[in-house]
Amino acid sequence: MEKKTILAACAAATLAFAGCSGGFSAAEEETIHAGKGEIMRILTVGNPADSLVLRQKAAPVTGRMLRTDDYAVLRRRMLATVQDPQNTGVGIAAPQVGILRRMIAVQRFDKPGEPFEFYLNPEIVESSAETAPGREGCLSIPGLAGTVVRAQRIVLRYPDERFAEKTETIDGFTAVIFQHETDHLDGILYTDRTDEAPTPEE
Repeated sequence: MEKKTILAACAAATLAFAGCSGGFSAAEEETIHAGKGEIMRILTVGNPADSLVLRQKAAPVTGRMLRTDDYAVLRRRMLATVQDPQNTGVGIAAPQVGILRRMIAVQRFDKPGEPFEFYLNPEIVESSAETAPGREGCLSIPGLAGTVVRAQRIVLRYPDERFAEKTETIDGFTAVIFQHETDHLDGILYTDRTDEAPTPEE
């Protein structure tokens, strides 16, 4: 094949979020850098096209992605988006900004300073039998909240940025945030986990 033909085939494949190099696809790169400023557009269920994306299962983050400038930009912009004073959240998942990768940011209320931390390919491997109901909102379902029953303790497994496996036990409200955000990676919204209709946030 000629080089141009190979590059064209590679570009076409990236539209499926695969990428020939193992890095971000051309479509993902475009989304990561789209718009002006640091705040990214949040996908919402009220937009039919957005809703289709939010309902998809995200693909893993690869080690090669971590070595790209795109990854650094995505982290920075996701953090700016979730901390936007006009629309603040306690967690955000990459699919919510149009990147179908298994990457989340969670505010660690269980740590000094309550920092936001990023997690790649996170997996909840154990949940406590103890559960409790709580009100949840979502940046992708603006202005509404609903009551969801969640486990009060989880065991989280994830690779660090060197792809060494880590396991952590997390309790309370922070555990609830992790459950909410990891649901996004599988196309699940909090409204799927409650029988009641969401009501306006207080």
